Amino acid sequence: MASPTVEVVEKSDERIVVKFTNVPRQYVNALRRLAISEVPTLAIDDVVMLENSSVMHDEAVAHRLGLIPLRTDPGRFVMPHECDCGSALGCSKCRVLLVLDSEATDKSKEVLSGELVSEDETVKPVSKDIPIIALAPSQKLKFEAYARLGTGKQHAKWQPTSAAVVKDGKDESEIILMLESNGALTAEEILKEAAERLQSKIKNFKQVTGSLKIPKNA
Repeated sequence: MASPTVEVVEKSDERIVVKFTNVPRQYVNALRRLAISEVPTLAIDDVVMLENSSVMHDEAVAHRLGLIPLRTDPGRFVMPHECDCGSALGCSKCRVLLVLDSEATDKSKEVLSGELVSEDETVKPVSKDIPIIALAPSQKLKFEAYARLGTGKQHAKWQPTSAAVVKDGKDESEIILMLESNGALTAEEILKEAAERLQSKIKNFKQVTGSLKIPKNA
């Protein structure tokens, strides 16, 4: 059997296309699934509403905030359940505080993601132009929001991918993997994180199966 090869066909921050040759399709599809469900990113998970005189309920505003992709530095933060701080609010290792204080004065105002102020300069919305809410004159919105690491299998707001596709290549020995990022991580970072998790799962599986005692008469 020919040796397996991996070739990066296209790469940018937003998109990566990789060609696998003589690699089992199950392996490539596992990378795709892990990229969607198990690569951690930051997302707003808790909102303390200080003032909201808009027509939108607090819960609806919090839901919209959770869906704003936040730039995430891989390896800088830990999952909340893995942090040694022991605090429900978290610490600088497991959460980031973002605040917003916006008011419409004499005319209506559209509040955008660029108004979110983060305590960590590396953790910001991937775009400044994501709409949050429209305020009518004299209406105000003020809150504290806490972003934490999570994964797509917990909630879609933590998915780093906007698209993840496996398709056939020119012949049956080729398989193409395409990942598109929502901006929280680069496409290359998503692929590397997915590959590390797959390697870890394979290692753990070998350890578990290696410790199994199979009866001699089985």
